[in-house]
Amino acid sequence: MPAEQSTTDSVIEHEVRVAASPDSVFEYFTDPAKMVQWMGTEATLDPRPGGVCRVSPAGHATVLGEFVEVDRPRRIVFTWGWETALFATPPQSTLVEVSLTPDGEETIVRLAHRRLNHEALAFHRAGWGHYLPRLVLAASGTVPGPDPWRDLDLNLRALRAAGVALAPQ
Repeated sequence: MPAEQSTTDSVIEHEVRVAASPDSVFEYFTDPAKMVQWMGTEATLDPRPGGVCRVSPAGHATVLGEFVEVDRPRRIVFTWGWETALFATPPQSTLVEVSLTPDGEETIVRLAHRRLNHEALAFHRAGWGHYLPRLVLAASGTVPGPDPWRDLDLNLRALRAAGVALAPQ
């Protein structure tokens, strides 16, 4: 990581309950076709330590990381950052830890996103807050429907193309 990047010890944590087994939920973090059902327009995933974790959540910016730990069906750890260093988060600069705990017929998913810069906390908190409920639906067998953030992105690009002054990209 470049020396000028100032990281924090802040951690974003989320917990959701999914009406599916840990083994089934695990697939939604490791199978590209299942990943894009809840987050992303495309994904390249090689779920083994050192394997690529590349996801384009809304169709234009792409997350690039690598899998650090893959313990099916209990735990997945991967690095996370934006290929274009958006939101003060360059590629592979942060760490996402996902634990899957069985609870009867359901799974408790705990996600912790670590090593975020202060400037990136609000954005990533909102992002996981948006995408994890979509995971709950998809992994429980319900189609979450089109991601409204994709439409937001298209609308922002159209406004910029029309010359409307917006915050920088």
